[in-house]
Amino acid sequence: MKKRYLTAVLALLAVAPFAYADEGMWMLQFLKQQNLQKMQQMGLQLSAEEIYNPGAGAVGDAVVQFGGGCTGEIVSGQGLVFTNHHCGYGQIQNHSSVDANYLRDGFYAPTLQDELPNPGLTVTIVEEIVDATDYLSEYLQRTGEQDPLVYMRRGYLREVAKAWYEANRGTLTEGITLDMAPFYEGNRYYLFVKKEYSDIRLVAAPPSCIGKFGADTDNWEWPRHSGDFSVFRIYTAPDGSPAKYSADNIPLKPKYFLKVNGSGVQEDQFVMMLGYPGTTNHFYTPAEVTERLDIDNRIRIDLRKVRQETMWEEMMKDEAVNIQYAAKYQGSTNAYKNAIGTVWAANKLNFKAVKREMTDRLIAYAEANHKPEYADAVAKIEEMVGERATLRALSKIYDEGLQRAVETVKAPLISGPADWDKVATPEGARQWMDETLGGYFDKDYNIEVDKKVTKAMLVAVADYIKRVTEGKTVGVELRTPQLIDGILSGEWGAYEALFDQSLYWDRERMYSVLTNRQEEDYYSDVLVVLAQSVRHDVEVINSALAAFDRDFAVARRTLLQGMLEMDGEMNLWPDANLTLRYTFGKVKGYEPRDNVYYGYQTTMEGIMEKWDDESPEFYLLPKVVDIYNNKDFGRWALPNGRMPVNLVATTHTTGGNSGSPLVNGKGELVGINFDRNWEGVGGDIQYLPNYQRSIILDVRYLLMVLDKYLGADRLLDELEIVE
Repeated sequence: MKKRYLTAVLALLAVAPFAYADEGMWMLQFLKQQNLQKMQQMGLQLSAEEIYNPGAGAVGDAVVQFGGGCTGEIVSGQGLVFTNHHCGYGQIQNHSSVDANYLRDGFYAPTLQDELPNPGLTVTIVEEIVDATDYLSEYLQRTGEQDPLVYMRRGYLREVAKAWYEANRGTLTEGITLDMAPFYEGNRYYLFVKKEYSDIRLVAAPPSCIGKFGADTDNWEWPRHSGDFSVFRIYTAPDGSPAKYSADNIPLKPKYFLKVNGSGVQEDQFVMMLGYPGTTNHFYTPAEVTERLDIDNRIRIDLRKVRQETMWEEMMKDEAVNIQYAAKYQGSTNAYKNAIGTVWAANKLNFKAVKREMTDRLIAYAEANHKPEYADAVAKIEEMVGERATLRALSKIYDEGLQRAVETVKAPLISGPADWDKVATPEGARQWMDETLGGYFDKDYNIEVDKKVTKAMLVAVADYIKRVTEGKTVGVELRTPQLIDGILSGEWGAYEALFDQSLYWDRERMYSVLTNRQEEDYYSDVLVVLAQSVRHDVEVINSALAAFDRDFAVARRTLLQGMLEMDGEMNLWPDANLTLRYTFGKVKGYEPRDNVYYGYQTTMEGIMEKWDDESPEFYLLPKVVDIYNNKDFGRWALPNGRMPVNLVATTHTTGGNSGSPLVNGKGELVGINFDRNWEGVGGDIQYLPNYQRSIILDVRYLLMVLDKYLGADRLLDELEIVE
């Protein structure tokens, strides 16, 4: 028996780290040690220094974090930035109205003076990446901080980063931001020194029939036919430093910008992508895979479906409502389809078995090297996942079904004596109503839509809570389920009282209640009762879940310590965490199902095949049809006369890579990432080499739209286009 066990251990230890050819979201500073030789064999013609070289100007300096959740790229010596249409969607929407509908018609600023400012939008550029692991260790020893729940938080690490910067670089100057983040679950720490620019102006955007062609139906799908791009510009103070908006500001003079390749790419050609991927979990244990699929994703799918169907029905009735709720709807459907695709991928590749192989290897390594703490960490994680299952489900129900979906639940509340002291005067009451209420129930809020969505979600949430708690000891006292039953049964009056009789839609009554300090009337308002009830329940659920957090963080860190020791850091890529990464691969089609093959490129032929003016997702404006019918593609067409639109590559991407530049072996821009295929979204947990593809806008389609649709000659002249 012992001999057979030893044989099994040795066999597991002989297995190389479980990774596929194009897998990984790698860190730029280790490019030379990890992948450079392989990439050059595949077709990269650049040195490591031409890609990442702090202070000297390299490809990495042209890659920006756009708005905190997307990526963009600098493409001219005047700070011009390309990103996705859906990344700039909120800004395009904010500038749109029924009379000037830039979502519908597109936008182009013919001069610098016509470019539109966007308060609150920022763009950041990484200046350097520093290994701060040893510094943090020394800092923690000096301060005595030993709680991983504290020192793994980005907020705490910003203070550590500031101390490092002042000790090693001097005083922080305007526009410098610091982001220190944990990697490998806190086994390594890296500091990203960045410049943040806050004067970002909208320059151009295609109409939604180009930029959002296919919308929700085609989201996460291949073949795609979307011109998903928008154009912005970074402005600085006259001396080149980051500055708030001013008419005196000038376009950024960047350290580096990408040339744009107008010749395109071919199948099997090497490509590289850089960007800011958001979150991956490729070191999950088997139990964590189960939790993700059976709790997190299942609840997200079920509850978002209810919300989306209700919103969509109202959006289709009225163009103004469509504009109001376009961004909210898009934000909901994006994660909804991702969850569905992840479930498919997990079953297709049997993620549980894959992660079991990973943990079995680690357990065998622990046994062979007398390090039981690694095996104990695996067991501890598996145990805690089971113990927190019901609480986890409740947390997801409240998050997906109430906090995200029901706008009234998020209404601002007066929460205590200090708040009452501020609002009980006439001036304070008016200010609170104008700023707080006015800011919440803004131009993108519609009470009739909220009424219908709220009712649908209350019904769905009540049913879901009963299902997940039936026959189980929850361990927390919840108020909301009983309240929902009372609202829906008429105990609080007709359901419409939640809206029609609430203070929140009667400014005169609200003013009177505030200035007369009628606290009992305020706290008996049904909307206030509902919002407070939800917030109470969320707090007690999260508090109960938090009891697992410290042990969970320690176990995860120990597990990753074992993985790094077993496989070596240069063989492992850390999970994505919204920091600058690169990925590489080839332009390549794929076979999603038996006897079905998808090629690597789509053309405008596919747009015309999908064209349906009765559909809000597949309609075309007449000018687009004319461009196609006249074959007025300029010099951007393929040799066969067709107009390329999208392409796919084996690069490993996730959320946050929207807007990421795809470059060829020379570092020239050939495409802009905007999506992944449905079969590959499970790559957040495990890369799927035969199925996973990044969906990319062919830069030639972007150039054609600028040229033939928007007439943006000054932008084309500004770009450095190479053939």
